[in-house]
Amino acid sequence: MSWKNFLLYTTWSLILMQPCSAEWPDSDSTPTPTPWPEQFHALLSTTQESGRLLVSDMWYDWPKGRNFYQRQQQLGDHIYAVEWNNKTTFYYTLGINGTCDAIDFGVGIPRPDFLDGANYVGTQLKDGFLCNVWEKVDFIWYCEDVATKRPVRWDFSAGIITHVVTFEVGATVPDSMVQAPQYCFTAKKNNV
Repeated sequence: MSWKNFLLYTTWSLILMQPCSAEWPDSDSTPTPTPWPEQFHALLSTTQESGRLLVSDMWYDWPKGRNFYQRQQQLGDHIYAVEWNNKTTFYYTLGINGTCDAIDFGVGIPRPDFLDGANYVGTQLKDGFLCNVWEKVDFIWYCEDVATKRPVRWDFSAGIITHVVTFEVGATVPDSMVQAPQYCFTAKKNNV
């Protein structure tokens, strides 16, 4: 899978991933997703469809209209990504030979309520946690710990599995860290 396709899956993971508040299911109630926190930091470990690993630090900031990532693919380059609500995303590396791809995905960052309309699948054991599981658009299955309501993982139909290692509500990243380098603004913009 190319970086662009993987990053598209990652973008959709943000659109479709959200911690959901839910009561323990009983015969008369079905848990429903609740809005995502407006700001959070998550450490993510992803198994790609190729089997390679990717570790990501992700900062979601709805009020500022951005997602910021620092990603390290197994034995690969350190990649930065800034996704903006104006539908533009910059993927770049730093240093003397820094690279940048500016991409227009046609969608902005996910709204806090992006899991509205997701289908409740039931409870499943995922990564050692009893989870409520929701499915959305036959593309992603979002798993939330029943006891703490924190996200545990989300699985994609393409075989990509993202495990949530830490989840810090309210954590933010300084504005200075999310500024893409100057060479991103002279690079050709791609449409996906």
